[in-house]
Amino acid sequence: MTTRTLTSEQVPACPEFRHLSTIAGIAVDLRYASRDNFVGRDLYSPLDCAWLHRDAAAAIERAVAWLAAARPGHTLLILDALRPHRVQEQLWDALAGTDLRMYLADPIRGSIHSYGMAVDVTILDEAGRELDMGTGFDDMSERSHPVLEAEMLARGELTARQVANRQLLRAAMFGAGFVGINSEWWHFDCGDRVAVRAGFIRVL
Repeated sequence: MTTRTLTSEQVPACPEFRHLSTIAGIAVDLRYASRDNFVGRDLYSPLDCAWLHRDAAAAIERAVAWLAAARPGHTLLILDALRPHRVQEQLWDALAGTDLRMYLADPIRGSIHSYGMAVDVTILDEAGRELDMGTGFDDMSERSHPVLEAEMLARGELTARQVANRQLLRAAMFGAGFVGINSEWWHFDCGDRVAVRAGFIRVL
């Protein structure tokens, strides 16, 4: 099957995508639209990347409802949503020659972010502060790996509170239908990656 594609500039006119501003109860701080990322520069402007596929947007709404019931006053903070393929290529190039490329999807295969079917997310407390997850967003170290949390806890590299905060985030996201990955506590896919790459629109 030939992958359907759109440019970022065409997304607002496509009914398969929803703007983050249409999702009630979330906060948004797209880190690649600022200098607060591992590249150290704004990679999105002048593009508006505050979009998700409508399926992922509906799943975020379910996560918002779960969190509101489980932890009143806490809020999902979206750190990244739709990431155009052209930006994925820039991120890949920025890590050329390093082992850190393991944290990125090869542009040849394509990131699920480029379909609007992945989100990077954390939680804000009642005062609007990010919960302590043990690392920041895009920390490319083993402390970011959910699969290693028990080991990191035993070694004192993560605290019980940090792990509990991550478990709260996963409970909200998994309950809404998202799937996590082994290497980044903040990243969640909406649905099966193979199915997304085969059947959804990739944004260039």
